[in-house]
Amino acid sequence: MIRVLLVEDQRLLREGMRTLLSLENDIDVVGEASDGREALAAAMTHRPDVVLMDVRMPVMNGVEATRALRASLPGTRILILTTFDDDQLVMEALTEGASGYLTKDLPAGEIAEAVRRVQTGGVVMPPPIAAKVVAELSRRTPAPAPAVPDQAALGQLTDREREVLRLLGQGFSNREIAEALFITEGTAKNHVSSVIEKLGLRDRTQAALWAVRHGVG
Repeated sequence: MIRVLLVEDQRLLREGMRTLLSLENDIDVVGEASDGREALAAAMTHRPDVVLMDVRMPVMNGVEATRALRASLPGTRILILTTFDDDQLVMEALTEGASGYLTKDLPAGEIAEAVRRVQTGGVVMPPPIAAKVVAELSRRTPAPAPAVPDQAALGQLTDREREVLRLLGQGFSNREIAEALFITEGTAKNHVSSVIEKLGLRDRTQAALWAVRHGVG
């Protein structure tokens, strides 16, 4: 069972999501919280595998809560719940270590599938918001990066590592990368670690964003 903590300040939305997720055979909603501070306390009590985290909340928002949770429970995956106008906060949450984001109006089945994906190490970045996130990344860059450094960075990677980076950009988990490339999961994990190290990134979420931003596909 995948243990999930729901963090959402709107009670009706939170209860509705809990009801729908409870219908999934492999998902157990172990707790709820209405703000970031409550989320931290609940996470320490329930030790969830995945936290569905609203990005806009009173007391402590989703960005601050993500930062604190990643420091206290680094093994817990965090999925940001957002709306279409929250791209700046989404970017900040990804920077703090969130494994992806979802819009609140998605069907329960898609939310459940996203929970499964991040629980196995994948990254979730729906295309409608991915473009905004990439635009925000570009806006924060002091000057447009020339093509040569990008090619130089890619030149550090082997052909296999480039394939792995492409799949990271699509949100693949290590297991899915292994299946797609007909390699073992351990080998896929090693390639992911190598890509992250060579590109000077912190984690697979940053690698996925790098791939999206630079058009690796």
